[in-house]
Amino acid sequence: MKSIFQSFVSGLSKTRNKLRSTLSSITDRGKIGEQEIEEIEAALIQTDMGVDMAAEIMESVRERMLKGISSDEVYSILAKEVQSRLKVFEWDDEIGKELHSKPHVILVVGVNGSGKTTTVGKLAAMHSRFGRNVLIAAADTYRAAAAEQLEIWSKRAGVDIIKSVHGAEPASVGHDALLAAKARGVDVLIVDSAGRLHTKTNLMEELKKISRVMEKIDPAAPHEILLTLDSNNGQNALLQAKEFGKAVGVTGLVLTKLDGTAKGGIVLSINNELDIPVKYIGIGEEVEDLEPFEVEAFASSLFYEEDNA
Repeated sequence: MKSIFQSFVSGLSKTRNKLRSTLSSITDRGKIGEQEIEEIEAALIQTDMGVDMAAEIMESVRERMLKGISSDEVYSILAKEVQSRLKVFEWDDEIGKELHSKPHVILVVGVNGSGKTTTVGKLAAMHSRFGRNVLIAAADTYRAAAAEQLEIWSKRAGVDIIKSVHGAEPASVGHDALLAAKARGVDVLIVDSAGRLHTKTNLMEELKKISRVMEKIDPAAPHEILLTLDSNNGQNALLQAKEFGKAVGVTGLVLTKLDGTAKGGIVLSINNELDIPVKYIGIGEEVEDLEPFEVEAFASSLFYEEDNA
C-alpha cells in the first residue's frame, strides 16, 4: 500500500516534472545570479502558487542562492520554504478517530465539474475502510445522470445509497436521508448536492435550506461542509471558496484533479489566503485516490520523487 508521500508524489507528477525540468535547465548553468533568481521565481509562479508568494519565497532564499549552492540544495531550500509557508490548521480529523456523533453528517458542495460526486464516492470508501457503516444521499436531483453516477460510485465504495425522483426537492432528500441514517444506525451520512455556480444566489440559498432541514433533526448537522475545488481552475478556485464560505460556512476544502494539472502550487495559494483547511486532495481516478492533506508530504513531493526527510 502506498504511503501518503508516495501518493502525493504520484498525484503531483505533472507539477513536479514541469517545475524540476525548468529548475534543472537553470541550475545546469552553474552559479546562480540575479537572472537565475528571476527565472526560478517565474517557475514557481507557473505552478499557480501566486505572484506574491513566489516573490516572498525567493526574497527569503536570494542571499543563500547567490552565495553558490548545488542543484540538490536548490530543491531542498525551496521545499523547506514552501513547507514553512503552509498553514497547519487544527481541525478534527474524523478519519480513523472516534466520531463525535452518529450519524456524522457530511454535506459536499461545489460547482459543476469540480469532482464533487467523485469525491463523495472516494470519501465514502475512505470511511468504509475504517469499518464504518456509510450511507450516501443523492440530493443532486436536477441533473438526470447525477443519481446514476453516484450509484456507480456507491457500488465501488461498497456502501448504500438513498435516491429520489428527478426534480425532487433537494432539502427533502437530505431530510429523509438523515432520518433513514438514524433509523439504520449509520455511522456516516454523506450528502451530495447539486453543482452550482458560486455567483447564483438562489442556488446558494438552496444549500442553506438543506442544512436547515437537517438541523431540525440534529442541531449539529451537518457536522462538516466540504467544498470541492478543481485544481485546474487556479485562482478562480479561490473566488469559489470565498463565496461558498460566505454562503454556507464551509469547514474544509477538497482539492481535486491534482494528478491532471501542472499548477499544483494552487494548493499553497489557497492554503495561505483562506482560513479554511485543505482537508483532502484528489490524486487519481480510483476509489482510493483521495488522501488527507499533509503539509510536509505536499511540500516535498513538489520537488522530490523520493522521501528526502
